[in-house]
Amino acid sequence: MQEAIKFTQFTPLTSQSQYFHLFTPDYAATVSSFHKSLPFYEPTPLVKLSALAKHLGLSGFFVKDESFRFGLNAFKALGGIYCLARVIAERTGRDLSSLTFEELTAQKAETITFVTATDGNHGRGIAWAARQLGHKAVIFMPKGTVHERLANIQAQGADASITSLNYDDTVRFAQQYAHEHNGVLVQDTYWEGCGEIPVWIMQGYLTLALECVKQLGETAPTHVFLQAGVGSMAGALAAFFTNYYAGRKPVITIIEPNNADCFYRTARANDGKLHAATGDLRTIMAGLACGEVCSIAWDLLSRCAECFVSMPDYAAAQGMRILGNPLGGDVRIVSGESGASTSGFVCELMRNRNLYELREALGINESSRVLCVSTEGDTDRENYRRIVWDGLYPSY
Repeated sequence: MQEAIKFTQFTPLTSQSQYFHLFTPDYAATVSSFHKSLPFYEPTPLVKLSALAKHLGLSGFFVKDESFRFGLNAFKALGGIYCLARVIAERTGRDLSSLTFEELTAQKAETITFVTATDGNHGRGIAWAARQLGHKAVIFMPKGTVHERLANIQAQGADASITSLNYDDTVRFAQQYAHEHNGVLVQDTYWEGCGEIPVWIMQGYLTLALECVKQLGETAPTHVFLQAGVGSMAGALAAFFTNYYAGRKPVITIIEPNNADCFYRTARANDGKLHAATGDLRTIMAGLACGEVCSIAWDLLSRCAECFVSMPDYAAAQGMRILGNPLGGDVRIVSGESGASTSGFVCELMRNRNLYELREALGINESSRVLCVSTEGDTDRENYRRIVWDGLYPSY
């Protein structure tokens, strides 16, 4: 039986945050300055889907297409290379805020082994970043990972392998490996003794957010939809948009798969505790198949997001097809299962008569301007074709 879309409204907390002040336009400018020093940096497109907006009854529909990021088909390397650069700068006693990529790599000290667990995009970004900076990467992937994602990481020179564990247990395995082999764990989840590494990864995504607002110009979004795995990208962008659009903050909605909806569960309980999704976390949205909340991300989202949604796979598959088969003169976007999740949800929200209550709760209508992020392209090309060409899913 097909699962339903579930949602819970949330009143953002007003208590002081430990992290909110680290995701301001000023921090974004510093992070962006480093990324701009990379010889391969270019802003990714912000696509205006005018025909789709008209079809859905919206004033505007904008999608940030991260499939163009660094030639890696996903956004994750932004956080990876910024975090690795911060680690290297600290070890060499330098301040990254005044360093360029060229200066950072000119005087290499000892080789560092960076360790991480990944569903695919994060590990590929870390492997790429380690290679660019002249260091090593060891990557562990959860059971069920497709060979293409493993091969993409290995192509960056990393030592990568698939475990027999789910995502969250793979993270713990990577943590133990880093401890035993004197490596540096680079993970966007919180763990004892992690220091600032999760924050640095999240701050790396501020460049994406800053690009968005510059590309939008005077057109401020009224509604922002962000997908959450462990929540690092969603938390960083939600905090930035809340800071940047002070006084005209957009309504922020967080999207998760039904079987990996830890933020939805935490928001619904609203009891001051973090609530995990357990089991195999089976979903076509591999990049969002995370069962445990990053506490830093929750600290931010609990102060910025008004709605949390638990969504079945069919809506993400719908998003892939709609973005890949545009209306009128709209630009085609190749978006993978996780990347298309938010756009797919917005399309379902506006086309499904049974979701009237949720539309009313969000205040979304013909005057609304929607912003989504397509976080990845076709990172699993076989599955992309299976879903978009043949209409077949799930495929885990």
